[in-house]
Amino acid sequence: MYQKTGTWYLGWVEEIPGVNTQGKTLKEAKKNLREALRLILETNKMLGAREHGRGKVIREPLAVTS
Repeated sequence: MYQKTGTWYLGWVEEIPGVNTQGKTLKEAKKNLREALRLILETNKMLGAREHGRGKVIREPLAVTS
């Protein structure tokens, strides 16, 4: 989602709390939002590894397209 507020564009992913950003242009906001999402996913992966360890869990990639 993107919203222009004053001279800034705000961006966020509704379905994932904490993934939000801003940019002076829509292009910049989109770039920043991709980076914010990447960082949240990396952080969640790291936290999950700490919580569940490397023991008996099955990890596999998941691709989602719209």
